[in-house]
Amino acid sequence: MKITAGMNMKRSYKLIISILIPLAIGYFGSIFTSSSMNSWYPTINKPHFTPPNWIFAPVWTTLFVLMGLAFYFVWQEGYSQKTKPSFFVYFFQLSLNLLWSFFFFGLRSPPLGFIDIVLLWSVIMLNIYLFYKISKLSGYLLIPYLVWVTIALVLNFYIIILN
Repeated sequence: MKITAGMNMKRSYKLIISILIPLAIGYFGSIFTSSSMNSWYPTINKPHFTPPNWIFAPVWTTLFVLMGLAFYFVWQEGYSQKTKPSFFVYFFQLSLNLLWSFFFFGLRSPPLGFIDIVLLWSVIMLNIYLFYKISKLSGYLLIPYLVWVTIALVLNFYIIILN
């Protein structure tokens, strides 16, 4: 099959959109986060293994790009009965990701954040499974996200205990 310039443009647009969507979610989440990072967050007790604040932005940016790439490879398969559940779960986990920032930092409620992040972790697991069935690479690309959310879940839990 001959690849035309139009097909290449369509793929390029899909790639750009795929990466911009999670980056936009991250940006909106950072609105809640930034309002508390210099006021409330430094005043709460955190476990000794809490990563330094400077690491969060580059790690989340990298993870959002990886999420976008994972979605791009699934989207390349088209939107069909086969891919529809993975699309739904992907956008649901992005919503839960944004809600965690709102609950934890915006409302300054680690307990609400914890409830959300436990659900988020479960939905990420489902997302990995569904993406992997369509594109193994897409499933693998979400593993660093699961690892980081696992760390965040443990931190969230300890912050509840310590405060």
